[in-house]
Amino acid sequence: MKAAEILNTYHLKRSECREGIIDVIINADQALSENEIRDRLTGNFDRTTFYRSFKTLVQHKIIHKIIVDNQLVKYALDNSVTKKQEHAHFYCFECQSVKCLDEVPIQRYRLPDDYAESETEVIIKGTCAKCKTTK
Repeated sequence: MKAAEILNTYHLKRSECREGIIDVIINADQALSENEIRDRLTGNFDRTTFYRSFKTLVQHKIIHKIIVDNQLVKYALDNSVTKKQEHAHFYCFECQSVKCLDEVPIQRYRLPDDYAESETEVIIKGTCAKCKTTK
């Protein structure tokens, strides 16, 4: 799917910045931080334009946050766009990459009757295959 199609599907105005952010994420082989996305973005966008575009894409669930810890947040296309099931993510301590583990679905937890789940995140931390073989 192309950025323009995604924006049309979500009834959002197409802009060069929004399309650029989506294209960067689509072409990445892993989840990226805001800085990584901004560094890969072609075009000269001021900070306000970038952050407004970024915020809109998060609010409309086109991209989603993967919170690794209180200092590291990465972003990937949302499952509503990719049509993937909810899945775990893997964070590599060595290269700081975050990858979607599509083959590792998130299990449903039985909660007490007076609790209501809004979301579940699973992040597995360790060493990725690439870093493991270079040691």
